[in-house]
Amino acid sequence: MAEAASQHLSLPSRLLELCALLGAPRDSLRGLEQVAQKKGVKHLSALDPEVLSIFVPPFISKGDSQMAGANCGTLGKTRRRSFRKKRERPRPEQWKGLSGPSRVPEPEDVTVPGGVDLLALPQLCFPGGVCVATEPKEDRVHFLVLTDVCGNRTYGVVAQYYRPLHDEYCFYNGTTHWEPSWPAVGAAGCFVPYAVCVVSRFPYYNSLKDCLSCLLANLKLCKDFEVDSPIKDFAAKLSLIPSPPPGPLHLVQLCLSSHSVNTKFERKCDFKVFHMKPLQIVFPARADPESPILDLDLHLPLLCFRPEKVLQVLTCFLTEQRIVFFSSDWALLTLVAECFMAYLYPLQWQHPFVPILSDQMLDFVMAPTSFLMGCHLDHFEEVSKEADGLVLINIDHGSITYSKSTNDNVDIPDVPLLAAQMFIQRVQSLQLHHELHAAHLLSSTDLNEAQAHRRAWQQKLNCQIQQTTLQLLVSIFRDVKNHLNYEHRVFNSEEFLKTRAAGDHQFYKQVLDTYMFHSFLKARLNRRMDAFAQMDLDTQSEEDRINGMLVSPRRPTVEKIASRKSSHLQVTHRRMVVSMPNLQDIAMPELAPRNSSLRLTDTAGCTGSSAVLNVTPKSPYTFKIPEIHFPLASECVQRYYADFVTLLSKAMDFLAPDNSLLLARYFYLRGLIHLMQGQLLSALLDFQNLYKTDIRIFPADLVKRTVESMSAPERAQAERAPELMRLISEILDKPHEASKLDDHVKNFELPKEYMQLDDFMKRVQESGIVKDASTIQRLFEALTVGQQKQIDPETFKDFYNCWKETEAEAQEVSLPWLVMEHLDKNECVYKLSSSVRTNLGVGKIAMTQKRLFLLTEGRPGYVEISTFRNIEEVRSTSTAFLLRRIPALKIKVASKKEVFEANLKTECDLWHLMVKEMWAGKKLADDHKDPQYVQQALTHVLLMDAVVGTLQSPGAIYAASKLSYFDKMRKEVPMALPKTTVETLKHKINPSAGEMFPQAVDALLYTPGHLDPAEKVEDAHPKLWCALSDGKVTVFDASSWTIHQHSFKVGTAKVNCMVMADQNQVWVGSEDSVIYIINVHSMSCNKQLTDHCSSVTDLIVQDGQRVASEVYSCSMDGTVLAWNVSTLQVTSRFQLSSGGLTSIRLHGGCLWCCTGNSIMVMTTNGFLCQELKIEEHFKDISTSFLAFQLLPEQEQLWAACAGRSEVYIWSLKDLAQPPQRVPLKDCSEIICMIRVKKQVWVGSRGLWQGTPRGKIYVIDAERKTVEKELVAHTDTVRTLCSAEDRYMLSGSGREEGKIAIWKGE
Repeated sequence: MAEAASQHLSLPSRLLELCALLGAPRDSLRGLEQVAQKKGVKHLSALDPEVLSIFVPPFISKGDSQMAGANCGTLGKTRRRSFRKKRERPRPEQWKGLSGPSRVPEPEDVTVPGGVDLLALPQLCFPGGVCVATEPKEDRVHFLVLTDVCGNRTYGVVAQYYRPLHDEYCFYNGTTHWEPSWPAVGAAGCFVPYAVCVVSRFPYYNSLKDCLSCLLANLKLCKDFEVDSPIKDFAAKLSLIPSPPPGPLHLVQLCLSSHSVNTKFERKCDFKVFHMKPLQIVFPARADPESPILDLDLHLPLLCFRPEKVLQVLTCFLTEQRIVFFSSDWALLTLVAECFMAYLYPLQWQHPFVPILSDQMLDFVMAPTSFLMGCHLDHFEEVSKEADGLVLINIDHGSITYSKSTNDNVDIPDVPLLAAQMFIQRVQSLQLHHELHAAHLLSSTDLNEAQAHRRAWQQKLNCQIQQTTLQLLVSIFRDVKNHLNYEHRVFNSEEFLKTRAAGDHQFYKQVLDTYMFHSFLKARLNRRMDAFAQMDLDTQSEEDRINGMLVSPRRPTVEKIASRKSSHLQVTHRRMVVSMPNLQDIAMPELAPRNSSLRLTDTAGCTGSSAVLNVTPKSPYTFKIPEIHFPLASECVQRYYADFVTLLSKAMDFLAPDNSLLLARYFYLRGLIHLMQGQLLSALLDFQNLYKTDIRIFPADLVKRTVESMSAPERAQAERAPELMRLISEILDKPHEASKLDDHVKNFELPKEYMQLDDFMKRVQESGIVKDASTIQRLFEALTVGQQKQIDPETFKDFYNCWKETEAEAQEVSLPWLVMEHLDKNECVYKLSSSVRTNLGVGKIAMTQKRLFLLTEGRPGYVEISTFRNIEEVRSTSTAFLLRRIPALKIKVASKKEVFEANLKTECDLWHLMVKEMWAGKKLADDHKDPQYVQQALTHVLLMDAVVGTLQSPGAIYAASKLSYFDKMRKEVPMALPKTTVETLKHKINPSAGEMFPQAVDALLYTPGHLDPAEKVEDAHPKLWCALSDGKVTVFDASSWTIHQHSFKVGTAKVNCMVMADQNQVWVGSEDSVIYIINVHSMSCNKQLTDHCSSVTDLIVQDGQRVASEVYSCSMDGTVLAWNVSTLQVTSRFQLSSGGLTSIRLHGGCLWCCTGNSIMVMTTNGFLCQELKIEEHFKDISTSFLAFQLLPEQEQLWAACAGRSEVYIWSLKDLAQPPQRVPLKDCSEIICMIRVKKQVWVGSRGLWQGTPRGKIYVIDAERKTVEKELVAHTDTVRTLCSAEDRYMLSGSGREEGKIAIWKGE
């Protein structure tokens, strides 16, 4: 029980793992004293260090622990190996201290963290050995990174200080100044170095350095045998400080001594007061759960290396070289290496990382694998000569060399040119010198104020550097996503390399073969929204957003071709365009010479994208940790925890209701402290509130261990609270069934065996040629015409090569300026014929997604043949030439009398198929207001071209005709929609673009735009939220109907409803009984409401409220909850006995609840006012309510019933009266209803020309007649949505999976 209690008092995320005092052994010091007393001895030999004392939490005696209780005995880690260190009691004659007996702590058993090697620790704390000095030296600090066998890292901060060997110098002549006054020491005097090492799981380099600085000020006032007490108190204090959770909340420890430090220092052997001079220490939180803690100055490498050298070092990291840093300053070795690793985030170094090698560890550099190590500059020549294949980076000189024996074999490639130039310009625009920034400021008389000012400057600079290096990574790797197949987890590295400039191949070949890049690919395939993905999204061009909706193959646009031709970099312009095709809007000026001033770089000549982003990080919130009282007994610790909880609770009380981000951090910290107090129920309540406030920082493993450690009575008490019962169920009863994310990544390889349809479909999708399953099935039919229904590897290889060669040729297309002036900037040339004779002259016929035109020969010129919209007829014929008939293509154009004729010879049949397919696709696109038809027609056309090039046989044209899908559709079925539909339909979009199969549109939500100065311009646009199958949500920019955010997940179940709760939140109700809350700025789901126990079927807010204060939700089991939007707390609840609750409406202060058998009018407190029972009106048939709408102005209730093709209308004045009926012609099933002004729109499935289609009936609410029948969906209309009553949006089922935008009346 005592051991359990001890573990109970161990903070799960404490700062301190271990604190140790290290120095020379006593025996060696006695011998040293004898040597030092000899005359003429000036140089003393180095000593071997050892661990003198070690302190590991918890620091409460077993008796005190028993008094504290042992409720959470299993929350701590398992007991670690024991280490006993015996301290020798000093002999009385050696120390001339105060009178009275000297008391030395008895030996203790301590448990040492498994990742700390106590044998190696002394060498790392004294990497240059214990060098005794004949005069006092400055205190110094350096930093360690310790890695265990599992690759887990812990971090050490080491402070070295010198003490005189004789005790009469212990008090430095009685002075207690910040800088001690050292005595004059003769030749016989000597000073011995000691080190205090703090080991933490977190890299708090600056913060722990500040802490150790405060500690050393106290240690210098103690005798040798007194130092253990202040070090132990120091360690105990750190062990009680939790690491802050990810986010904007930083913890502040204001270190003040418990009483003032006088010149006459009270010297007592039982020293129990841990003194610190006034210094405010800040422990920063990581930005998000995935990012690292940054507690260092990121500009250090930029002060040591020129930007070009920084790029070289980053390349060494990216290509995973064997890297050794050198410096004469031990501290710089770790800090500079950590800075470079921070530059690469989210890419991570995954090889051995030993930033400091002691003199005895130099043989580590002989390791054959990749590594990152650091040595003192004194060993540079030795390492350079002895080791092979090393990259040697001299921090002091800012140089990079290679070990001499392999100087000719180490090949470090250059970073792609455009990315490198942009990085250099951005770095040159950074302000790296704080002195220049603060030159106009008065000197601060407050140390903490000066520190805070410097900290704010450093935070802003760190943010700018992170943005700069992240932009570099995005520039290098942005196009990787274009060569990924997410469904089959395939990366086509060969095709990716083909899109890179020849000069960049060496760089990419080396990088693509690294563990670092492999992990990066895993994150991309898992669609992780990390810093890289967010930066990629933020810097996307408008063309990239449009291309995100298209499924046609990639081709360079006219705008890109123009940017290539206008580039001023004559020699390298081609490689830049190929390296970064998505940055066509960046004009590359010549590199300007660096400004001679270091204050500000003139960026007037640089474009906005080449200058560093003007990033002003939001000031973090701070929370001051309460003072920790000594002596460290159980009562003092419990008082500290009580003070901590009180301060957190007060902070939460004063917090603005909408500041959920900060509230979540307070819940996290208070839950931890409640655990330390043994108040498990209170801790679980805090973690439950955290779960629904910000799930990203929810400590699931800790909560699980907490629940498992509870006694039966405690568990029963917890489960009696409804809000905790669901949490416990989530944690224990449904142990995360979601299997671990599939981490494998395949490189695309051509098949080696015969393929049936399923395998062929998989291979084509992996290749990135096309994803749509129906298109691949038609391709399979084309390649297997007249033979067994399987494809041999050679045929697939020929088809693949033919496709890729055509794609590569398109990248090389160069159009004259005269031609580009006639084309739209987003047009692409998809097909060029050979040179042919036409009635418009000799030249090449070019096809874009919009038109056909002739590139005339001789003097290059442009002659338009026709846009696809204006074509009236396409015929394949022949024309007489001498004694032969030459195949010719004739195109009749609406606006021209003369028929275009081209002698295409052997190409005629293929062009005939292609032009007809594009013509049909354009006709469909115009009739259905759906540009996707053009994109799909382009895919068919290029597949036809590849099939003909693959087969090269007389039957090739017939085989290609299998892909002529839209042309056949035009011939077989009427393409035109009804006139009313065409007049009302504005546009159609496809949220399933790029998916293998169409996905059902389960719910739609339109959110109006609003201007917020803190937002990006794109965030102020109106948006359309589209919920697809399996919890996917895609967001469109409703001002341009382009993709704003590709799909992200809210659970894995079907989404039933969505509502905008306020300007920052969209609430999503799911089939899995959870309400997911999406932040509209970050497009991330970090909050979940889990109070419902069955499927959430509807969410509503009060009509007419711009910003809702309350949201009502209902679930299938009949539960209705009212939520406070700011606090996310349930303000009221009630349960319908009948269940089957599908929708609710708010009217007249009452909730109208639709169940299968009735529509019940309830007060918001759950009292029944009236009820409309279906059995009273439909006695002869069995039916149920499907949907309903309230029309307050008309005082009417409109409802639809299962199996009925009529809409029923009741008067709100008397629900007992029989309803009026509005029959819907050719309606098979009503799915949804929505009221828009004086109309009711009804989504359904019905018949049109004898074919099942999705239909919308628009009913006049006053006349109660059907005004319009709209037919634009090939599948059932599943959901309807209004956009400010000006437009209506409808979503269809999975057979089509498209969204139609309609004009409202």
